[in-house]
Parts: sequence; C-alpha cells; structure tokens
Amino acid sequence: MGIKTKLKSFFLLDDEYDYTEEEKMENEVEQEQYTKPTNQKQNVVSLQSVQKSSKVILIEPRVYAEAQDVADHLKNRRAVVVNLQRIEHDQAKRIIDFLSGTVYAIGGDIQRIGTDIFLCTPDNVEVSGSITELIQQSDFDSRWS
Repeated sequence: MGIKTKLKSFFLLDDEYDYTEEEKMENEVEQEQYTKPTNQKQNVVSLQSVQKSSKVILIEPRVYAEAQDVADHLKNRRAVVVNLQRIEHDQAKRIIDFLSGTVYAIGGDIQRIGTDIFLCTPDNVEVSGSITELIQQSDFDSRWS
C-alpha cells in the first residue's frame, strides 16, 4: 500500500483514474437522459383539428325576446338567417336595430336578402354577391320606412 500509493500519487495516476470514472458516470447519465422517452405533452396543434365546420342557423322570431338567441349564435361565430315575416313591423324594426348593434360589436355584417329576410354574419364569414329583388316601391316604403 505504501509504495503503490506513493507512485500513483506522484505520477497523478490516482487522480486521473478518479477523474475518468467521474467522467464516465456523467456520460452515462447524459446518455440515459437522451434515451429516456419523454412523457411530457407537446404543444403542437394541427390546424385541421382547430377548424370547426361552419353552420348557418335559420330563425323565425315571433317575439322580440328571441333576438337575444340570434345574438348568441352570432357571438358563437355562426351565420344566421332571420325571417321576420311572422312578426309585427314595430317588433321587427326593434329586432333589426338590436341585431345591427350586435353585428357591429363583433365586426360582422348584416344584409337584406329578401322581403323581411336578413342575413347576419360574424367576422369569420364572407358574403359575396348580391340578391336583386323586384319589389313594388310602395311595399318597400310602407314596411321599412
């Protein structure tokens, strides 16, 4: 023990041996870390899974209180076709005023697509084209003026 230990310490063989052992252990630990499967969830989301199918809702309100249902559909980013043929004129005007404010607030659009029929769309729906209708001028003026 005496001469061997003295020679190892003199030539620093003992320190190098310990150093290489520690180095080997560190390398093994690093390799284990790289080879271990990670159980963490990745934050990658496919764009196809995010896209939902578009819906168009058809509503024929009979009372003013149903305008809130239309607004809820618009807030949920669904297009709504509103048929106001079965409601009194003053109630229909109030509904259109309410829906105009809702559409403005969400950045959408409202268009008349027929006699007493309106299309309300949120900002994610683009409407192109126009519908022309042959309406007698007297009918148009008396109903919505």
